[in-house]
Amino acid sequence: MKLIVKPLKQKDAGRGLAAIDKQAAEELGLEGGDYIRIEGSDGTTIARVWPGYPEDRGTGVIRIDGQLRQQADVGIDDRVEVSKADVEPASRITIALPQRLGIRGNIDALIRRELSGKPVTTGQTVRLPLGFGMMGSQGQAIPLKIASTQPSGTVVVTDSTEVQISEKPAEQIREAEGESGRGGAPDVTYEDIGGLDRELEQVREMIELPMRHPELFKRLGIEPPKGVLLHGPPGTGKTLIAKAVANEIDAHFHTISGPEIMSKYYGESEEQLRDVFEEAEENAPAIVFIDEIDSIAPKRGEAGGDVERRVVAQLLSLMDGLEERGEVVVIGATNRVDAIDPALRRGGRFDREIEIGVPDQNGRKEILQVHTRNMPLTEGVDLEEFAENTHGFVGADIESLTKEAAMNALRRIRPQIDLEAEEIEAEILESLEVTEDDFKQAMKGIEPSALREVFVEVPDVTWTDVGGLEDTKERLRETIQWPLDYPEVFEAMDMDAAKGVLMYGPPGTGKTLLAKAVANESDSNFISVKGPELLDKYVGESEKGVREIFSKARENAPTVVFFDEIDAIAAERGRNTGDSGVTERVVSQLLTELDGLESLEDVVVVATTNRPDLIDSALLRPGRLDRHVHVPVPDEDARRAIFEVHTRNKPLADDVDLDELARESEGYVGADVEAACREAAMAASREFIRSVSPEEMGETLENVRITMDHFEDALDQVNPSVTEETRERYEEIEQRFKRSEVERESEPEVSRTFQ
Repeated sequence: MKLIVKPLKQKDAGRGLAAIDKQAAEELGLEGGDYIRIEGSDGTTIARVWPGYPEDRGTGVIRIDGQLRQQADVGIDDRVEVSKADVEPASRITIALPQRLGIRGNIDALIRRELSGKPVTTGQTVRLPLGFGMMGSQGQAIPLKIASTQPSGTVVVTDSTEVQISEKPAEQIREAEGESGRGGAPDVTYEDIGGLDRELEQVREMIELPMRHPELFKRLGIEPPKGVLLHGPPGTGKTLIAKAVANEIDAHFHTISGPEIMSKYYGESEEQLRDVFEEAEENAPAIVFIDEIDSIAPKRGEAGGDVERRVVAQLLSLMDGLEERGEVVVIGATNRVDAIDPALRRGGRFDREIEIGVPDQNGRKEILQVHTRNMPLTEGVDLEEFAENTHGFVGADIESLTKEAAMNALRRIRPQIDLEAEEIEAEILESLEVTEDDFKQAMKGIEPSALREVFVEVPDVTWTDVGGLEDTKERLRETIQWPLDYPEVFEAMDMDAAKGVLMYGPPGTGKTLLAKAVANESDSNFISVKGPELLDKYVGESEKGVREIFSKARENAPTVVFFDEIDAIAAERGRNTGDSGVTERVVSQLLTELDGLESLEDVVVVATTNRPDLIDSALLRPGRLDRHVHVPVPDEDARRAIFEVHTRNKPLADDVDLDELARESEGYVGADVEAACREAAMAASREFIRSVSPEEMGETLENVRITMDHFEDALDQVNPSVTEETRERYEEIEQRFKRSEVERESEPEVSRTFQ
């Protein structure tokens, strides 16, 4: 039967499996575990049948990985002939190991276990996760050469197969057979790329189709695309896609690294660029990959030197000049797409610009599957859970996470390893396992690379650390946590999440503490911005800082952006005349970021201030900081809750009555209560240190207690920081906000503005 080749799912790659459309499998009389022969135009391979994916039913599709595609000498969307194969069990196989493997002991049992159930043929190279190559994807597993099998032909390894190790290393056998240095398996295949199915399909359509079937474009009477520009944050997989495409279509691949071709001698840089394109034309079909293209093709008006301008001009003429380029496709990759000369970004040069963005949850799961494919994971490792908790992680961050988890597993067995020995015992390798705890420990040390410049560690503050303020906490939960935890409810109600929250109240009431708790509880990335640090003496730098913060927040959503003391940068416009208008420009930039043409998806702004009357009114309207949460002076019940929080781990005497302390601390805010508790603890410590000698201190330390008298003295020393007048002023502001909301609902905005 003729079937169409498609790539295998990431988690199943590297195991010699062929997932066949269920309908086709039924017609061929195949069941899971059977063996089939796959015949391409110039090659044949044997694979084990794997149940087809539900979406492939009735499509006549066979899914095989890059290793099997190379052995059968076929590409994606080619047709192959599939027939049932009778594969004998192997009585003995001889394996040639790489020269520098460094494993001793019972390695044949380890190889037999890894090869069990796989069909192998003499001369074939198989990649197995042995040794420290297990800490990575298929491309990092160890290539072993099948030197001979008994019986000959294609056989399947079973538990009773005798595994022998060849005296000749794999490299010598390859040389004797005149094999190429690729080791019988491509370095990067489509199955090694996770979370970029749509982008990969676009790249294939632009590059693979014209090279495989140029007649399609001739029939349509159009020129095939000649260039693709991949752009996106660092670490998302731009270079990896270029490598995979080059491997899959077996094209001549030439990489240009910007600094390599730059020369101080006049005309030499342009000559090196011409040489690359000439070599590519001679070896067509070919791909020229220019990594970090912004370094050699910046905007000519802004380029600092004459060399850069000449290189850009040379690149423009090579890509779309008088001479024909032939079957040469140019792939450019950059994370600064706006820095590239605009003449390069037109049709005929870079025909298509494809954004390689930060992966979503499903994408992160696929990337985790790629990097843990050959890892000895324990049963408790739930990749779905880690995919949920890695917001903002790009592929490179997830690779670092899996490596760090593997290193944690390695640290456990390190005492058993003799570091001076050249080889490692096979039994030690077999005992290596990566657990869920290894991943959890690794998570603590890895942070999203795109957030490193502005990222602050999510504070270890929970709702239980915030005493009282139950109404305030509930409003924050509704505004920030619910849209992230229950997006389906908001979608069903056709309701958008709030863009921002302004928390206002007297100093010391817990506004910043609430923001920390929100960041922790919402399981999202957290960007903290201290208002005044944005202001810069150079024109345009302050606004640029605001733009960069929101750009990073969008890339790494869901994100909470926290502006502390926002009144410092968002004062009412038109009031200040002595600061060169910088605060007015910052306010304008904030307004456009919060509610401009670019929408904020899964980004919430939390701002705090104790001077809400100074903030520009345009920032406070719906669609911007539309939730105004008053953080009031705590009442008696709230003060008791705050006392509980701050005395939770303190050694209190039996006579300490928190209810009495709450009654006596009228007018105290959270910061005052904390100061009183600290002062009481200090008084108790002072008494104890003066009453005992240094020798007795260790024995009597557990007898120290903070008494009610200590708290009474502390309350006498710590005065309430909020006066009745201040409290009334904030309550008046709260009433004003409520009145303006009612007026806003009943009156059109334009008429209000002109009033």
